[in-house]
Amino acid sequence: MENQYVKQFPELLKGKKLLYVHGFGSSGQSGTVHRLRTVFPNATVVAPDLPVHPEEAMELLHRVCSEEHPDLILGTSMGGMYAEQLRGFWRICTNPALCIADTMHDHGMTGTQHFQNPRQDGVQTFYVDKALVKEYRTVSERRFVGLDDDDRRRVVGLFGDADTLVDTFSLFHQHYPQAIRFHGEHRMDDRSFMHSVLPVIRWIDDRQEGRERPVIYIGIETLIDSYGKPTSSSQKAVRRLIEGYQVFFVAPAASSDVMQYAQTSAWLEEHVNVPAWGHTVFTNERKLLYGDFLVEGSALMERAGGEATKDAMATRIDFGSDTFKSWEDIIEYFDRLGGNI
Repeated sequence: MENQYVKQFPELLKGKKLLYVHGFGSSGQSGTVHRLRTVFPNATVVAPDLPVHPEEAMELLHRVCSEEHPDLILGTSMGGMYAEQLRGFWRICTNPALCIADTMHDHGMTGTQHFQNPRQDGVQTFYVDKALVKEYRTVSERRFVGLDDDDRRRVVGLFGDADTLVDTFSLFHQHYPQAIRFHGEHRMDDRSFMHSVLPVIRWIDDRQEGRERPVIYIGIETLIDSYGKPTSSSQKAVRRLIEGYQVFFVAPAASSDVMQYAQTSAWLEEHVNVPAWGHTVFTNERKLLYGDFLVEGSALMERAGGEATKDAMATRIDFGSDTFKSWEDIIEYFDRLGGNI
C-alpha cells in the first residue's frame, strides 16, 4: 500500500458498520478491505466473499443487510452494481458496472477466470460461460427499480475519469443526482480513495450524526497562480482543512459570462476535484456569506478590479498579506487553533 497517502480517522464511522461489496473476481480479503480497516479503526467492516452466481450473491447481500444493518455500503465495480440495488441504505457506488454483461463481453471476461484475492473457501478459479453472462444481465437489469426520493439522496456515485473498463456515469446520473467524477482509474488505489472516497464518507457520516463543522470559505483567487496552476501548498491545505472543517469555494457570479462560469467549474473539478462538488458558491456579495472563516486575497482581488470584503460575517484571513504570505502560513494558523487540521 502507498502508505504516504493513508492515515487513520478514528472518529469517522465510530461504532458503525460498513459493508464492502467487492468487484468481479475479487473477494472480501482485497486490498480495499485492508485499507478500510486501516482508515476507520473504530468501525466494523463487513466484507463477505460473493458467490459467482449473481442471484446467489444478491441473496447473500440481502441476508447480510438484514442481519448486520450496515450504516454505509461501499460497492466497487460489480459490487457497485449490487450496492445500487440494496434499497434503504446509504451507499457509495464506485465505478459501478451497471451493464456488467456488456462489460464482460467487451473485455474478454469469459472462460476460465482466476480470483484476484484469496477466498475463504480456498477456490482459486471459476468459469464464465454464456449462461452465466445471461444471469449477470438479468440481475443488472433490475437497476433503478423501486427508487424513491429518499433512496436517491442516500446514494452517491463516484466515477474515475481514467476508467477504461466501465463508464456508466450518464446512465447513473439519469436516476441519481449525486454523480461525481474523480481523478482515478477503475481500480481504487490509496491516493484515489483518500482524495475522493474519503471526503464522501465524511459527508455521509456528518449527515448521519448531525455533525456541524466550522465553516471555511476559500476565495478562488487564492488557489490559482498567474499561470492558471494551483498556488503553492493550496492543494495540501485543502486536503487538510476538509478533515476538520466544512470547506466551501467561492468564485465570482459571472451570470453574464457562461464561459467564465464553465471555466471556473472546470478548474475546480480538475485541481480540487471531489471536495469542490456541491461545495462551490458563486457570488459577488461575499459579505453575505455566514461562516467561521473567509480566506481571500485582497491584493489579488484589487488587481482584478474587485475589492476585499467589508463587514464579513466570518473571520477574514488575507492571503498574500504580511501575516499570511502563503498557504503554509494559513496551515500553521489553523494548526495553532487547536490541531483541527
